[in-house]
Amino acid sequence: MEQKPADHFLPLIKKMSPDELEREILEPSKLLMEKERHGSLKIEVAYAPFDHINPAARLVVVGITPGRQQMGNALKEACKQLHSGAAPCEALAAVKAVASFSGSMRANLVAMLDDVGVNKLIGLDSTARLWTDRTDLVHFTSCMRYPVFVNGKNHSGSPDMIRVAVLRSQIDTYLVDQLRALPKAVFVPLGPQAGRALEYAAERAGLEQAQILSGLPHPSGANAERIAYFLGKKPREQLSQKTNPDTIDAARRSISNKVQKLGG
Repeated sequence: MEQKPADHFLPLIKKMSPDELEREILEPSKLLMEKERHGSLKIEVAYAPFDHINPAARLVVVGITPGRQQMGNALKEACKQLHSGAAPCEALAAVKAVASFSGSMRANLVAMLDDVGVNKLIGLDSTARLWTDRTDLVHFTSCMRYPVFVNGKNHSGSPDMIRVAVLRSQIDTYLVDQLRALPKAVFVPLGPQAGRALEYAAERAGLEQAQILSGLPHPSGANAERIAYFLGKKPREQLSQKTNPDTIDAARRSISNKVQKLGG
């Protein structure tokens, strides 16, 4: 049987001192999974313990890939859990609870999900409860499960995940497997790149496109204007040229229609 990444890397993580762990976060060596050149770009894939899947999840939130800060939080929590005597599966589950969205990004995501009725679709008064007493209903993941760095920086959509073999292999392997493990869930990709990759994976996993709520503005604070327009808090005539209201309107209609149909 093929060894899973966690089986290989978790024992290494447990043995690392705090200083070693910090060095690995800044410049992965023992945790480096793949490294290759793509033109002038140096692409590195590092291990971080984002392997856990919640099979009971009704909502799956999908980003592009964990960043270095998420990687650090996850590694430190895994190390803490393993040293406290937790089994590997327990440590992986604990990591997911600690390393999910926080701050303004979470508030923006909750506001948009509630605004299109996702909270009612999964039986909640607000999706804010997915981070408190109803964590059992959600699964947080990424198109590329393990952190990807391009020239030492977080991958933020370029180069294209689907066009670069080392990146696409993460989608073909880990994301497709997750979709197959969650055939009844509703998927929310964060941003257009995540949306395209998720739709690509859904086709290979046999998942209905109706289950994918593509088009939600990314909840990052950098998207404040798009989020405000999506939520009806900023009128069209006050938008800057960088925001296309027609695209947002079309996405909102599509998401609302899908939510309505999924709700029966």
